[in-house]
Amino acid sequence: MLTTSLQNVIAGRRAPVDSDRTMDLVDPATEEVYGQVPVSGAVEVDAAYAAASGAFAQWRDAPPAERQLALFRIAEEMKERADEFADLESQDTGKPRASLVADEIDQSVDQLRFFAGAARSLEGRAAGEYLSGHTSYVRREPVGVIGQVTPWNYPLNMAVWKIGPAIAAGNAVVLKPAETTPQSTLLLAEVVAHHTPAGLFNVVLGDRETGRMMVEHPRADMVAITGSVRAGMEVAKSAASDLKRVHLELGGKAPAVVFPDANLEKAASGIVTGAYFNAGQDCTAATRVIVHESIHDEFVAALVERARTHARTGGPHEEGVLYGPLNSRAQLDGVSGFIERLPAHIRVETGGARQGDRGYFWEATILSGVHQDDEVVQREIFGPVLTVQSFSDADQALALANGVPFALAASVWTRDHATAMRFTRDLDFGCVWVNTHIPFVSDMPHGGFKHSGYGKDLSQYGFDDYTRVKHVMSALEV
Repeated sequence: MLTTSLQNVIAGRRAPVDSDRTMDLVDPATEEVYGQVPVSGAVEVDAAYAAASGAFAQWRDAPPAERQLALFRIAEEMKERADEFADLESQDTGKPRASLVADEIDQSVDQLRFFAGAARSLEGRAAGEYLSGHTSYVRREPVGVIGQVTPWNYPLNMAVWKIGPAIAAGNAVVLKPAETTPQSTLLLAEVVAHHTPAGLFNVVLGDRETGRMMVEHPRADMVAITGSVRAGMEVAKSAASDLKRVHLELGGKAPAVVFPDANLEKAASGIVTGAYFNAGQDCTAATRVIVHESIHDEFVAALVERARTHARTGGPHEEGVLYGPLNSRAQLDGVSGFIERLPAHIRVETGGARQGDRGYFWEATILSGVHQDDEVVQREIFGPVLTVQSFSDADQALALANGVPFALAASVWTRDHATAMRFTRDLDFGCVWVNTHIPFVSDMPHGGFKHSGYGKDLSQYGFDDYTRVKHVMSALEV
């Protein structure tokens, strides 16, 4: 039975779509259709950008203190309505409902509070006479109207990562959430509208074509997406034709390098959690274990034991569940395809199959005997699948770890300070953890290199990405 019929949020109000095209919302835990999402077209995209342009004209001149207060108020209302956000997020994604507030909603609240503080921390070079008879100073200004596209793996978190720094810096936003997970973003737009000018944050629902129209729209001064490498490349090509600024947070294939001196119990526990949290649908998930050959068999056994006892999947209201279903039938088919195409030299240590015949559940999977050029090593699976390779020395470990197109996150597990320092330097990834994997804090930057994209989320660096720098020079005599 359909229970949900959604609308865009434009200029602070719900707005119907001038089309009868819709997409089904499917519960990934039951495969039942529970709602419909409209497919927006050029009319809705134009309206959203017009609303954002009007709001930007007002918001860019708001004092930083006013922006800060608005973000604090948004964060507090989100905190008060945490259960509403969690209910919608769990329904769209199938994530365990019991842990959603602590795992994601509270994180989003903290991130908004951080960017509230960043709104009053504009930085630039000191004013001075860099040329005789003239005083120079630097202005940091908002970029303008930002087009943003967010993914389905962390719908609310990614929306906050996008709008928090943009709004704090004085920009206006038009955002398209993933078609399978729109509800928490629409609620976020409702909350933002209570505390900011109408049209500052607009949400346009739709499919890939809707996203293309948003990215290519001439009013977008900057485009920011979190998504696949394919999507990032398409956005970069499109933006190049209009010289738009681009911010890309794309895929990952994170290695976890384990040395013999590591605390192996802690390493196995941390890597399993980092691999299977959110069903491995995380661009920073631990996906490739690279372990010293002297402890390979012992560590594989530890990973298998931990995966079987602590990486349980199930529905959003089941107890003792680490992760829920994959996002969609397409995602289930994608993960299944990787396993079906495994070459004969790869051994499935545990898992490797769909769980049950209802819902998009996939067992925690560990693959050993993989080669560096195997598809499961080089391509992003985006599911609960962990590969294991062995190395003989540090140089080989680095070559294996860095030998993929992605460069978002990595971890190294060792008690040796010199080894840790070398690997934090030489691992070619935007984030390197030591003896842990996957924690985030609002104060530190997140973003990668190579095919993982460019630009930073979170932190002061993420805030700076939504500003532009202007040099002002004034003659001392007129």
